[in-house]
Amino acid sequence: MGQLIDFNGGDRQYQGYLATARDGVGPGVIVIQEWWGLVDHIKHVCDRFAEAGYTALAPDLYFGEATTEPTRAGELMMALGISETAEVLERAIDKVLSLPSVMGKKLGVVGFCMGGQLSMYAACHSSKIGACANFYGIHPNVQPALRALSCPMMGVFAEHDDYASPSVVRALDEELTLLGKEHQFTTYPGTHHAFFNDSRPEVYNETAAFAAWQRLLAFLKANL
Repeated sequence: MGQLIDFNGGDRQYQGYLATARDGVGPGVIVIQEWWGLVDHIKHVCDRFAEAGYTALAPDLYFGEATTEPTRAGELMMALGISETAEVLERAIDKVLSLPSVMGKKLGVVGFCMGGQLSMYAACHSSKIGACANFYGIHPNVQPALRALSCPMMGVFAEHDDYASPSVVRALDEELTLLGKEHQFTTYPGTHHAFFNDSRPEVYNETAAFAAWQRLLAFLKANL
């Protein structure tokens, strides 16, 4: 359904996967990749958003590289330049908001694993984001400025997760509550990290993934 596009990055061109709302116009969403890169699963998520009435763009944060090897994925994640990534995300936001298929002055941001942490980072740094969804976000070098968060946040977490562990989720929940930030977290029982990724049968949980997707669509509809 979607296609790879280039969008302006100042001194360089950035690339991403864009899927346009099925009905021709609707809210916009930025989809942020896992540590694997801009792989088919993330593109499929954009396509699903398009079917649901959203125009979705997944920017390529690895500039053309993707992998199925966990070791290499970890290297790529740790090599991610945070300031450059912030620039890519800001340019992606501007690109989506400029599209004739996108209505409204704000959009949603949804990220998975590494992208979940980056979704919070983006929401804390851009006033153009009206809803933030974090799917079991983790990145040791990304520290969102939560005091600056000005939109509702939805959190999706796994019961068994060595990355976004229950203690990490609890600490984030407590911090957001202390700061008075609107948020709603759900931990799905019997699930593991990345349970939403249907390209990874070793962790994919169809029931929980379906429930999380329905909850995500309801959250975006209520806030965009």
